[in-house]
Amino acid sequence: MILDAARLSLVNLLAAETRSVFWKVLGLTILVLVGLWFALRGAFMAFVFPWMTSFFPDLPEWAGWFTLVFAILAGIGLALLLALLLSPVTALIAGLFLDDVADVIEKRDYPADAPGTAMPIGPAMASSVKFLGVVIAGNIVALLLLFIPGVNLIAFFLVNGYLLGREFFEFAAMRFRPPQEARLFRAKHAPTVFLGGLAIALFLMIPFVNLLTPLFAAGMMVHLHKLISAREGSRA
Repeated sequence: MILDAARLSLVNLLAAETRSVFWKVLGLTILVLVGLWFALRGAFMAFVFPWMTSFFPDLPEWAGWFTLVFAILAGIGLALLLALLLSPVTALIAGLFLDDVADVIEKRDYPADAPGTAMPIGPAMASSVKFLGVVIAGNIVALLLLFIPGVNLIAFFLVNGYLLGREFFEFAAMRFRPPQEARLFRAKHAPTVFLGGLAIALFLMIPFVNLLTPLFAAGMMVHLHKLISAREGSRA
């Protein structure tokens, strides 16, 4: 079931129907990152750099080279900071388009089923911010655990697997169920949801491709929710 949901989600990423969502997410992510770069650089040059150079008011002429090197190193540091913000920014932006991905999957792969209900813009924004918080919290915990030998990689998978699996499955379930019922349904199938979250965490490990993690995760959990619901329906 997990492998089927992951495979179907990968196919969905390459489908023509979701291509517009892909370009929207990618384009907005790049625009936001470029804006953040200029904002961080402007703040550094306006406040931090003058403050640091104020400690050396009588620098010799050759110190101009030192200033240039320091500015280059600062630029590299800002670029690294921007790289750390890549995943949260992508999660925030992609959270606004998750319902678009779910709509495409439900109409194309489950045409006989009743379509899900997209969240209004207010709850959608709140959900997007929640996704952002989950990504930040998960990666902060995983980053802290990186310093513990033998635990770091396991911690990354466990933390991200649990948090991402929980949030994205509840997103898929709440298109068809009230929020409280969606949470109970997720808790009932917690082991399966957790394994699905581990697949998402594995996807998150792939450089550059991980920009698509929210879209892959949303698609996978839509399929997983459908598969679990169908299995329960057949048993009933």
